[in-house]
Amino acid sequence: RDSSTSRGLGDVYKRQELRYLKNGHSPEILNKLKKGYWITQKSIDLHGLVSEEAKSYIVNFISDCKKKKVRCVKIIHGKGLRSYNKEPVLRNKVKNWLIQKEEVIAYVEAPRHDGGSGAVLVLLKEY
Repeated sequence: RDSSTSRGLGDVYKRQELRYLKNGHSPEILNKLKKGYWITQKSIDLHGLVSEEAKSYIVNFISDCKKKKVRCVKIIHGKGLRSYNKEPVLRNKVKNWLIQKEEVIAYVEAPRHDGGSGAVLVLLKEY
């Protein structure tokens, strides 16, 4: 389809898709993560938590994963449909918290069948 035509919702979401790759790592990691190359070993659901609770939950979760040598996790942050102003508050905060974690190599928005824009798949360093 010609890019000068009006954009559908799918295009809007694609541009805002969550993805991150730590410097020095192959861009191929993002494709592999999205396609399920690594099996999701653990997941957490942040629904109903306020920002501070969610942050401490993520920090403890990643620390626990590091101890147990877990590589790939899913963090369900929700789409913000029940939040004030219907905005995905946690989605943006989770993105920033993960970037700050030394253990995080990459993350991608989960495939639609696995939570879509309401979840993120995270690849952690190998220990």
